[in-house]
Amino acid sequence: MERWLIDTDPGVDDALAIMMAHRLPGISVCALTLAAGNVGIDHTTANALKLLDILNVDTPVHVGAPVPLVRSANDAAFVHGLDGFGDIGYTPSKRFAEAEHAVQAMIRLARLHAGELNMIMLGPLTNLALALCLEPALPNLVKRLVIMGGAVTGHGNTERLPAEFNTGFDVEAAHIVFSRWPRFDLVDWEATLAHGVPIAELDGWLSADTDEARFYRAISRKTRTWMSRERNPTHWVAADALAMAAALRPESARDWQERALRVELDGALTRGATVVDWSGRMGWPVNARILMRYDQAGFGDTIRTALGANTTPG
Repeated sequence: MERWLIDTDPGVDDALAIMMAHRLPGISVCALTLAAGNVGIDHTTANALKLLDILNVDTPVHVGAPVPLVRSANDAAFVHGLDGFGDIGYTPSKRFAEAEHAVQAMIRLARLHAGELNMIMLGPLTNLALALCLEPALPNLVKRLVIMGGAVTGHGNTERLPAEFNTGFDVEAAHIVFSRWPRFDLVDWEATLAHGVPIAELDGWLSADTDEARFYRAISRKTRTWMSRERNPTHWVAADALAMAAALRPESARDWQERALRVELDGALTRGATVVDWSGRMGWPVNARILMRYDQAGFGDTIRTALGANTTPG
């Protein structure tokens, strides 16, 4: 049984990734740790708790950083809805988050399951950066770190063209993690764009007669409409779902590239850009294994499993 901690800012694509982790066999989710990102911390907390209702699981939820470390940042409510779950007006969960702060939970679980705990970061890296400051030995305790973030050749998705949302939301946090964690797996925004799911297939999966599919169909409607208009009318992309697939089913990865990676802190046009030394000229230590290609059928299979859609529509 693999142990995973999921740091997240739910978020429509976060919701699908969390469903994957709870529905794939052989996975134990030890905790959800929450940050602000796609929307504010009150909404990401409410969304996480509601999602556990839909999944009918008792995963502990720990509330973390409500703001970036240094500079304020814009959220992504225009994509995910003002509440992060498509503004569908769902009935709030009666569950409560744990009293323990997300950063303390990260450190405690890493120590408790030393060498066995895997971590996946689906949102801004604020919580992990704080945990590293409190426990510099954290990389020695964690088995594997997977990060959804960055745009490795500068095709970002924020107002600063080269920057990706998670990295750009808290650039200082990304700098701390990238500079202090010796080896991690990165699933970036450009990999997301390269692994879009045909809308017709997704619509078929979302028609499944399951609580997961019904809920996800509702909360993703706004995002799917925005994406078809602004990004791609034929394919739907889900960054956190691809990262989760690569984390939980790494055997379906077809190409990883190991490179040195840093983040730009200061540029007026490039703050938050992911800087990759592709040719090895800078002498930086190699710290990132970057996903370049993932089996598309395998990705679709993880989504179907998460939604309870067991057959591909004809």
